[in-house]
Amino acid sequence: MERRRLLLAVLLAVPTPATLAQGPPPPLGGPLPPQPVPAGNPITTSKSQLGKALFWDEQLSSTRTVACGSCHISSQGGSDPRSTSAATSTHPGNDGGFGTPDDVIGSRGVPQSHADGTYEFEPSFGLNEQVTGRKANSTINAGYPDELFWDGRASEVFRDPVTDAVLLPTDAALESQAAGPPTSEVEMGHLDRDWPQIAARVEASRPLALAQAVPTALAGWIGARTYAELFEDAFGSPGVTPARIIMAIATYERTLVSNLAPINLGPGGLTPQEQQGRQVYVVSGCAVCHGGPLLTDDRFHYTGVRPANEDLGRFEVTGNNPDRGRFKTPSLLNVELRGPFFHNGRFDTLEDVVDFYDRGGDFNAPNKSPLVRPLGLSQQQKNALVAFMSRPLTDPRVANEQAPFDRPLLYAESTRVPLRYGNGVAGTGGFVPDVVAIEPASVGNPSFTVGLQNALGGAPAVLVIGLREPALGHALAALPALAWSHVVLDGAAPGLGFGSVSLALPDDPALAGTDFYGRWYVRDAGAPGGAAASQLFTVTAF
Repeated sequence: MERRRLLLAVLLAVPTPATLAQGPPPPLGGPLPPQPVPAGNPITTSKSQLGKALFWDEQLSSTRTVACGSCHISSQGGSDPRSTSAATSTHPGNDGGFGTPDDVIGSRGVPQSHADGTYEFEPSFGLNEQVTGRKANSTINAGYPDELFWDGRASEVFRDPVTDAVLLPTDAALESQAAGPPTSEVEMGHLDRDWPQIAARVEASRPLALAQAVPTALAGWIGARTYAELFEDAFGSPGVTPARIIMAIATYERTLVSNLAPINLGPGGLTPQEQQGRQVYVVSGCAVCHGGPLLTDDRFHYTGVRPANEDLGRFEVTGNNPDRGRFKTPSLLNVELRGPFFHNGRFDTLEDVVDFYDRGGDFNAPNKSPLVRPLGLSQQQKNALVAFMSRPLTDPRVANEQAPFDRPLLYAESTRVPLRYGNGVAGTGGFVPDVVAIEPASVGNPSFTVGLQNALGGAPAVLVIGLREPALGHALAALPALAWSHVVLDGAAPGLGFGSVSLALPDDPALAGTDFYGRWYVRDAGAPGGAAASQLFTVTAF
């Protein structure tokens, strides 16, 4: 451990303004150092394959719609491609209001829900998928740092999530990080979800049952085995436990080493523009924080992206005032794949990022890094800098999702997700009830939840699902259907009513391939004929 700290100190140390004049910044690029691995969780092929299955299995989430990998797509540099859509991936930020300067472009998680599968209204997102308050970090090369997350709250000491006993005393930041999202009510979990519940879900699930195009090597290793059998193979004894789930996921993540970018392979092979960009990168001070083979100092800095007290960053972990607004320096390996950029996803392109640093940031505070200052770059220099940060820093295996960065196709990326279409009928106040249907109609799914929002609060409602489209304009009692589910909507005003139904789908293989259609109806005197209605949704069982 001490040897590794000394190595990183030599390669990645951040000089003070006084020491900047004493010599050049840390070496730029070159081969990666050996990756630290905790002694209590050695890498094995079986364990990494198990971790890969778990990492890409959406069944780990309460709604079966989010995997660890949902926010860490390889071709996006290990970050979240959904963050490119501000319409569906915006968090309201510190002020709680959308459309204001502190909005964050984050990652879509799950609707707020209960253990029984039903949804709960969340003030910012309603029954829709919630969005994280920070953009997802990359999982690639995440086995190197001592601390993970933007604020470094995942330390290298890993504790059992059930007993709190120390299981791995050093080098286990990946394990500490992996323990968080599955219990988060925003990212993957329901309210008050705990790790024993997650372990029970895993043991009861068929490995990667919702995924398609599973990589050949992974599919061959899984075969027809259960998760219980895979865990026994990976760990040498029976038991699907929370700690083992986490250690397997961390082991897989340690295989995601990106070391074949041109900058890691040697100083040659750059175009004239890329070479000019490299010189600008060094002379402008970029290499001070983004130097070494990993292109990061793994430290925390306030750079003036937003006011220091808007998101306190590292301060939330340390309580030290100088840490207000400081965030962890991300590696710039594969950075061209990872937009939008910064902890809040504020800038869409590398050109935006270069402009930001050229003007010396946008906000000031006493703890702002002295390296963030107006640079006075010409447009030619800016273009060269962007060129250098693109191809020379990108591992082609990452961009093309080649092993070890290959992966399955997720359910949420597939055509299996329910489709909403058609028109609804407005009720009191002109509000058209809004159906929420995102969960997999997999045969035997014990909790297929369909929600309703934007309706008349306190009104009776019925969800109708059948083999044909439930039509508009029918009296509720006259509708033929295969499934009826009645609820009284929560909420106390027009447009604020909401509810949901969690259905157990029959475990009948003959249902696979069957198309189902559904619609909500709400008894509402302000609607034509006394009934408001949602759009239709359709889904094919699989």
